[in-house]
Amino acid sequence: MPRFSVVVPVHQVQGYLHACLDSVLGQSYRDLEVIAVDDRSPDGCGAILDAYAARDERVRVVHLPRNVGLGPARNAGMEQATGDYLFFLDGDDTLTPGALRAVADRLDETGAPDVLIFDYARTHWWGGTRRNVLAHLLAQASGGVFTAAERPEILDLLMVVWNKVYRRDFVAREGFVFPPGYYEDTPWTFPVLLSAGRIAALDRICVYYRQRRRGSILSTTSRRHFDVHEQYARVFRFVDARPALAHWRPFLHAKMGEHCLDILSKPDRLPPSDKGEFFRRTAEMFRAYRPEGTPVPPELRVLEGSYAGYVLRRQTGRAGRELGRRARRAGTATAARYTRARSAFRRPLDPDLAVYSAFSHRGVLGDPAAVHRAARELAPHIRGVWVLADEERAAGLPPDTEYVLLDSPGYRRVTERATYFVNNVNWSGALVKRPGSVHVHTHRGTPLKYQGADLLDRPGARLGFDVPQMLRRADRWDYSLVANRHSELVWERAFPCHFASLRSGSPRNDVLVAAPADRVRAVRERLGVPDGDTVVLYAPTRRDYRRDGLVERLDLARFAAELGEGRTLVVRLHPSLAAGPARGLGLSELHRRGVLVDATDEPEVQDVLLAADVLVTDYSSVMFDYALLDRPIVVYADDWDAYRASRGAYLDITAEAPGHVARSPWELAWLFDSGTWRDEEAARLRSAFRKRFCEFDDGRAAERVVRTLMLGEPMPERPAGPARVPAQAAGRDLLTPS
Repeated sequence: MPRFSVVVPVHQVQGYLHACLDSVLGQSYRDLEVIAVDDRSPDGCGAILDAYAARDERVRVVHLPRNVGLGPARNAGMEQATGDYLFFLDGDDTLTPGALRAVADRLDETGAPDVLIFDYARTHWWGGTRRNVLAHLLAQASGGVFTAAERPEILDLLMVVWNKVYRRDFVAREGFVFPPGYYEDTPWTFPVLLSAGRIAALDRICVYYRQRRRGSILSTTSRRHFDVHEQYARVFRFVDARPALAHWRPFLHAKMGEHCLDILSKPDRLPPSDKGEFFRRTAEMFRAYRPEGTPVPPELRVLEGSYAGYVLRRQTGRAGRELGRRARRAGTATAARYTRARSAFRRPLDPDLAVYSAFSHRGVLGDPAAVHRAARELAPHIRGVWVLADEERAAGLPPDTEYVLLDSPGYRRVTERATYFVNNVNWSGALVKRPGSVHVHTHRGTPLKYQGADLLDRPGARLGFDVPQMLRRADRWDYSLVANRHSELVWERAFPCHFASLRSGSPRNDVLVAAPADRVRAVRERLGVPDGDTVVLYAPTRRDYRRDGLVERLDLARFAAELGEGRTLVVRLHPSLAAGPARGLGLSELHRRGVLVDATDEPEVQDVLLAADVLVTDYSSVMFDYALLDRPIVVYADDWDAYRASRGAYLDITAEAPGHVARSPWELAWLFDSGTWRDEEAARLRSAFRKRFCEFDDGRAAERVVRTLMLGEPMPERPAGPARVPAQAAGRDLLTPS
């Protein structure tokens, strides 16, 4: 029998579930079981839970036949529990390292109490972490065991289920269960604490309580917040059935009033039209359950009056603050944006107008370009207009490509009327999203490094990024294109906004699935690759632990020389380094001397990938694209620990690599000199990587986006598994020792 049964109810938390389960299963204290309850979650939570259960025998999964809500889901997990103590953890929260060891030691120290209360910290989506402001109560109560009557101040702590552990036989003896509905913690925690004969406290943060930007049940605007009234009625029925607890009625009466007024004051809880009814029901309960002779605290006297009086009191208190806020926000720019928005909303949307942009308006590139090409073929009635930064960007465009310059009158005209917006970078904050418009965000590849809200705990990596503003702009997304389930999970967590994930594949990678041979030859000729040479592509990414992002990790001249005759080294820098000092530190000179080929200025990275027979990269996302070609990949990871510590990564690319990993220039040279770079183990690693990260790419991604989002047709069927494109050097091992 395990010491702890960790019950995890799960519903629509797939972006956070890995972190939750890893925080439990990675604890140094291992005497535990996890009872994970899939509350008929419509996303990928059930599959995630089954995968954990398959690889860790401590995990058991309960799949409920229908969605029952948080309380009944916990009950279902509790029925399966066998541990000495019950620990309820929500699927989007996490345990702190060493938490279970600390809890177990405190239970031993206090002689197996009925309940142990510990501390928590709120982790906000914008990066802030804030400890419980009443943590001092736990410190004051850390001497030994006590009852609620002996330390009533302990009931001022947040009345939730997950900041405590409960002796299972105590819970079973008392028959405690969770009710359905919102605020299900209330009729659990009060009865439990009032009934417990021995309570102990632990002055340690054991849970990170995630404050999500969107998706939290309690921040959902709904009439279901009326459930709080019945939950407190259950508390009072419990107390009424136990005469020994009658002296708690005044305390619980005040708590009920405070709690309900707090809900009413929150702007995102109740529909505005229902607030008056909520106030009246609260006032009725407040009168009905008021103990005789008990004075009403001053802050709750508003419940003895009318809803109009409550509103007036709230408005009076806000008036000064609101005037100050409006004064600060007033300005010419704001007024101009308001005028443009009001003007735009008077004009109807053009159902046959699409606006495209890529890489901050640098040109007709990437996923948006692939969607544009498909739309011209499949939906020629839709007029496509590109947004470009300046005339220099427009110089090389085909003559039939329509464009407007950013912030020009033409730009404002098309963005005010367009129905479709396709971009791989967020649109500017001045762009107003109109009802009925469809914003498609394509992203710029499969994410390895932290993105969006996940940058908030990486101060070095987010230098120059206004993450809250980034998320406000992402609020305009309607669809997020994904090439694999990994990306779907990451984008839903990194951008907690209102959008739907479209499992379309990456439109820009359609060319990698089925590239015409003449295009491949043209690219190699343009790069100056001699006929028959094997192309080794080196594509490093930027480093966030350096201000300019540049770290010279490899002596390119030496590497090119070690490759020897019959091999061409092609280098493509990260776009953010292209205009910096990187090329002036030797790359341009080596290109001029013919030692290597600098392909940084090639407009489409997919062309460079097609030309390559093997990819050498550190942590660039191009590895996920290149895997589609089923050609060898070598990961050069000599600074992986520093990179991961500074930027953060969603997976350990050295442990889940698409090929062999080199941690030094000598290892890299050996891989190529020995031929190991393309051995059976390399093929096995590549196959697993490809299966995971190329699952939705089948060569029809752009078509899928156009047909589904622009033409309203059903999602085109996808063949089983990605296709394969042979390398140019197929059948010849040109990099093996001569």
